[in-house]
Amino acid sequence: MKKTLLLGLLLTSVLSCKKDTEVVKEETIKEIKAQKINLEIVRFDKAFFESTPQDVMRLKPSFPYLFPEGVTDQEWQSKLQDPLMRELYAEVKQAFPDNTFVEKEMTDLLKAIRYNFPNQPLPEKLVTVISEVDTDLKAIYTDSLALVSLDTYLGEKHRFYEGFPEYIRPELNRDQMALDMVSSFTPRVLNRNSDRTFLSILIQSGKELYLKDVLLPEVSDAAKMAYTQEQIQWCEANETEMWGYFIEHKLLFDRDSKLASRFITKSPFSKFYLEIDNESPGRVGTWIGWQIVRSFMKNNDVTLQQLLAMDAKTIFEKSKYKPKK
Repeated sequence: MKKTLLLGLLLTSVLSCKKDTEVVKEETIKEIKAQKINLEIVRFDKAFFESTPQDVMRLKPSFPYLFPEGVTDQEWQSKLQDPLMRELYAEVKQAFPDNTFVEKEMTDLLKAIRYNFPNQPLPEKLVTVISEVDTDLKAIYTDSLALVSLDTYLGEKHRFYEGFPEYIRPELNRDQMALDMVSSFTPRVLNRNSDRTFLSILIQSGKELYLKDVLLPEVSDAAKMAYTQEQIQWCEANETEMWGYFIEHKLLFDRDSKLASRFITKSPFSKFYLEIDNESPGRVGTWIGWQIVRSFMKNNDVTLQQLLAMDAKTIFEKSKYKPKK
């Protein structure tokens, strides 16, 4: 694999001006924004932490799904008075003093879901919570209700996230909120992948990102990958070499489970087992799969629903995918 990172860095000023691939046309974006939806924003975090210990349990009948059985009233009252939890709420309150940001992000997303998936039920209520920075519970989409943990979107440089690995921290920026909600929505329209070839895993990952292209067309590629702009540029500069590596080592139809951990799952860097590894971002296989799916949609007249249902081999064969040189 050639070391083309230097070239990529030299072209930074040019590449940074390059627009992300256009998936949704401007007139379609206008149609999406014209959709009418109803969404109530409920600040449970505010209601809870601005209650008194005597009154906090009065919230229970209104939010039974947030008060699991087995947790005593005394434990909830202790949490309300816990200094660290109160400090966490103070930071959330400072970052999200009102509902403006959350409402716009979620309303725009739900409009796009309504437009593209008219038969899918939309939640009419979004409840904001504090999850003690549980990154597995950042955003949850259900038929009638959506949940967002605001304490997981305080910004990657926030002091509360100092213990998180560097490659995870970009996921803690507020620009990930709507993207995380798409991730929670995705299993409703994209079936679980049963084909365990590396190609199939690439394409499945690419479908998930393409869905974000469609539902969040104004979000940058870097945000969709939780990458820096420099990491996106690295992938663009090294696309030919990465693809050549997959082909040379006959990985596409390999079922080795380790390939996912090397190129798909979250990690500080990808594992080609070459000197260049430390320069690479993690999950470059996901990025490659995304480019294959984009190429397929560009070169074929199919609907989004047809894409989501189609098998990986057909998508690949009809994609006419060819890395840029």
